[in-house]
Amino acid sequence: MTRNRELSWDGCVNGRDLGGLGRVRPRAVVRMEAPTRLNEAGWAAAWAYGVRTVVDLRDSGEREPDRAPRPAGVTTVHAPLDPVGTPFYERWKKIDHLASPLYFPAMLAEHPEPVITAVRAIANAAPGCVLFHCAGGKDRTGLLALVLLTFAGAAPEEIVADYLLTYDRMKQRYDELGFRDQLAAVTELLAARGTTFEASLTSTITSLTMPDFLLGNGLSDAELAALHARLTT
Repeated sequence: MTRNRELSWDGCVNGRDLGGLGRVRPRAVVRMEAPTRLNEAGWAAAWAYGVRTVVDLRDSGEREPDRAPRPAGVTTVHAPLDPVGTPFYERWKKIDHLASPLYFPAMLAEHPEPVITAVRAIANAAPGCVLFHCAGGKDRTGLLALVLLTFAGAAPEEIVADYLLTYDRMKQRYDELGFRDQLAAVTELLAARGTTFEASLTSTITSLTMPDFLLGNGLSDAELAALHARLTT
């Protein structure tokens, strides 16, 4: 599964195609870390792969200049996922810095609007592959991937395995930043709350009723049809 989906574009360490999980077709949606380190060859590879839209889930204050210019035909859509400045955000910063699966169910229940905005950006994107990312491509990207994959009928174990791949892919980058081992750190955080990656993520996935979650939080029937067509045909 991993080898078939892995994207080794120059400057990217955490890119992968969601095609092959559930009913998602290849080259429909790609997840990765912020593409700021892609060089000209990396962007050329993304273009050749079919990427025509980039959905940026970061807050405006996180954005950094790209190392190389994006191809002229690539459209970038900003859809910040974290509800910065809200009581929710301040509360979860103290719990897990919004950097573990713990906050996923609360986010989906209390602040579904940013998630729907990001889903809408993917559904309404121009023809071609959609690349979505946050900073490290782990949690905000992981939450959006979880929503898309649940909609597309992926099994919980597939979604969990895809989420966990990021810890290995980003380890060198985290080491460069002087962070402690993130897999160990988050495992300890989850254990202190009496859960695990698998249990926490699976609980979120199985409680997410599709397509009711999307339609009930503002996605239109036409947008739902467009999302289905993009992901599966």
